[in-house]
Amino acid sequence: TRAASIRSAMARHAGPRLPLIVKNLIPTLSGVFDSQRITTTAFFAELLNSNVVNDLILLETMMDNMTGRQKDACMLVRMLALRGLGNIASGSPEKVRKHGAKLLASMVNGMDDKDDPHNLVALEAMSSLSKLLDHVEERDVQSMLLHIAIRIRPFFDSEQPDLRQSSIVLFGNLTKFSERNCEVFFEQILNGLVTLLLHLQDPKPEVVKACKFALRMCGPNMGCEGLCDMFLNHLQEDRSLHYGEFMNNVCKHLMQSYPEMLNRLILTNLFYFKSNWVDIRAAAPMFIGFLVLHVDEDHCQQVDLDQLISGE
Repeated sequence: TRAASIRSAMARHAGPRLPLIVKNLIPTLSGVFDSQRITTTAFFAELLNSNVVNDLILLETMMDNMTGRQKDACMLVRMLALRGLGNIASGSPEKVRKHGAKLLASMVNGMDDKDDPHNLVALEAMSSLSKLLDHVEERDVQSMLLHIAIRIRPFFDSEQPDLRQSSIVLFGNLTKFSERNCEVFFEQILNGLVTLLLHLQDPKPEVVKACKFALRMCGPNMGCEGLCDMFLNHLQEDRSLHYGEFMNNVCKHLMQSYPEMLNRLILTNLFYFKSNWVDIRAAAPMFIGFLVLHVDEDHCQQVDLDQLISGE
């Protein structure tokens, strides 16, 4: 917050002096004291939120310095550096397209950070990537699309609600780029579908909102008009949802369009029988019940009754 206030004041009142200030601060980014590197990185990150750095031809210099902080020994510096790179989407959105490949690579590296026990760097990378996706070239996303989708999938069930929310929102945003890799990305949608539908019962409203968004975004890519319409009509942000009725109709469409998916959908639901969240634990057997109710006899053989009865 302090860095944001300083940045705002600097952008308003110290414009012509900013290049010299930035030049004098750059050496502290590689200094020995964590506190100095954290403070300078935080200030630069907030400065990148303003178009003044673009006006003063500072963007490339500051972006390069933020990129250089990705291997900093201090986790907070790495996190703030990603925040700064993500802030370019607000401060200089027209420049994101030019530097898209570099910015995307930084976010992917952040998600793969090996020294991030609480996933703070990964969280910042996912949040920043969602901001950048509105401004990057499709070709720059294509090469990383599958890797990102697979990488964020485990966060859907994280104990940390902000990780659940950010990863699910990012997944929804990724679907905009799935057209050229339709079949490949469709597989990722199927991998996440059960989880997204069950987390409509998540205890955190912000996660439910994220799931509604992601499912609305996934709908047009699923090749089922009825399902797409259901997601668009029933999963509006502030609309209340009659979950049981909704899931009954969703399962009807799923079994009409993808009956061969029955066993796969059941197996994923079985995993949630042991969920820590009681409403999700309750939703999983209901989901299975509706799937079995609507599948035709020809596909019933897919169901492993012993496995289903044991709930494992």
